[in-house]
Amino acid sequence: MTWKLILEYDGSRYSGWQDQSNARTIQGQIRAAAEDFLQTKVDLQGSGRTDAGVHALGQVAHLRAELKNVPHPQEILRALNDRLPSDIAILSVERASPAFHARHDAISRAYRYQIATRKTAFDKRRVWWVKETLDTERMAQAASLLVGRHDFVCFRAADPSRPDESTIVVVESATVETVDARILFRIEASHFLWRMVRRLAGALVKVGKGEVSVEEFSSLVEGRCDPRLDVAAWTAPASGLLLEAVRYPVETPLRAPSRPPSQSASSRRSSTTRSGGHSRKPSGWKP
Repeated sequence: MTWKLILEYDGSRYSGWQDQSNARTIQGQIRAAAEDFLQTKVDLQGSGRTDAGVHALGQVAHLRAELKNVPHPQEILRALNDRLPSDIAILSVERASPAFHARHDAISRAYRYQIATRKTAFDKRRVWWVKETLDTERMAQAASLLVGRHDFVCFRAADPSRPDESTIVVVESATVETVDARILFRIEASHFLWRMVRRLAGALVKVGKGEVSVEEFSSLVEGRCDPRLDVAAWTAPASGLLLEAVRYPVETPLRAPSRPPSQSASSRRSSTTRSGGHSRKPSGWKP
């Protein structure tokens, strides 16, 4: 039996999504909760690995288990939430095709990076407070250059597990906007290289400060790395990054078992998985 899970989490206390033998992770917490409830080993995979300290509003995972007595999706949702810590929340559970794979089937991921323009008493763990004044028009101009097919080798951190990974990424959209006391950088693409989004956010802040020109940023986006521009040193803190949505092809969902749940839940069976009500036009892996 396979289920599709949509979840949100505050990653501040975790060493990222992926299971680690000597660290507390999001995947590890959910796996433990699922195996405790189902009383069997499960296969749990997410749409992508978020780094330590990175958050999610709309992470997607598939849960697979061999069971004789199959619980209703709402029973699974309640049971997992009862067993999970307060900073991890399962938003929905639905039956999925046995072949559904949360990572392989995703066609794009959307991330949001949050920059605070003032000190905040409540959201320190979910923003990067930049004290200097930033030119958001220049930042938005630079962000617009990201759309399309580019070689992001200048913004990639070497991934030992993927030494031959292509640095070509197709970006569907990229915007910078100011909402109250926050500057929001949003980007959607087929996939992401390791630390790519955080390095892009850091470079955009450099543009906003006037320390990097739009032309220099454009050159980096085209894969022309300049040793005078230390992109790695500009990597933005993990605290401001959120996985906002994961997009999948449109498909007809399987019907849940006929036994009604004890409480109703809104359907999330669509081509887009998201949280927060942000509308984005339809259209990968590491932030």
